[in-house]
Amino acid sequence: MTTAFEHTWFMFVRHMRNLIRQPIWIAILLVQPFFWLLLYSQLFRRITELPGFETDNYVQFLMPGIVVMTAFFTGTWNGMSMINDLDRGVIERFLATPARRSSLVLGHIAQAAGNSMLQALIVLGIGFLLGARVAGGPVGWIVILLVAALVCACFSGISHAIALFTRREETMIAVSNFIGLPLLFLSSTLIAEELMPGWMRWGARFNPVEWGVVASRETVTKGTDWGRVGLYLALLAGAASATAAFATWSFRAYRRTL
Repeated sequence: MTTAFEHTWFMFVRHMRNLIRQPIWIAILLVQPFFWLLLYSQLFRRITELPGFETDNYVQFLMPGIVVMTAFFTGTWNGMSMINDLDRGVIERFLATPARRSSLVLGHIAQAAGNSMLQALIVLGIGFLLGARVAGGPVGWIVILLVAALVCACFSGISHAIALFTRREETMIAVSNFIGLPLLFLSSTLIAEELMPGWMRWGARFNPVEWGVVASRETVTKGTDWGRVGLYLALLAGAASATAAFATWSFRAYRRTL
């Protein structure tokens, strides 16, 4: 277990170093959450006038959703990094080393989760400047950062499994788009759950994106139901573990084709 952790940490550091060498990606990671929160909050600010909203501060309502949306897209597209490593022969070279095979996948997932936590911190900071507050205090901030990491890890595992099965950028992009937008809109990310059609509310109960939105939004609103937060954190942790296991199994399947 210690060896697996050490190797995963090594891969995590390697991926972070590669990211640092690409300033444009760093700029996008830092600026994108700002634009999403600013643009969505201004575009839909009058939606709180509809019956069903418990707050008239749309920034307060939207901030947790933007955190989860950012983490979701970061995880969904993270499989592209695996395809790049496959195309460049990086994975094959690591297979000739004593590195734990699971670390080759888990390192990617950990790096994406770390990025999502940084983006979540940016969203929380911008939301604070715009007047939004986290009723749960410091614990609420920690919960939101944890939600971002778990949501990202959950979909990063799926993304890497798809990448290892398809091994083509075009297919990866098509599948990510096919999965991404429906799951995003099948949640209360942008709109109150009470305003969603009944069948969408039913489907959202099985959507990890919705789990993340509910858990993080609970910490923002007054009268936080910590039991509900704990339930959805547990569901996200279970989903992230399952998808990580699926990704490592997909990697073993990939190795059998070599």
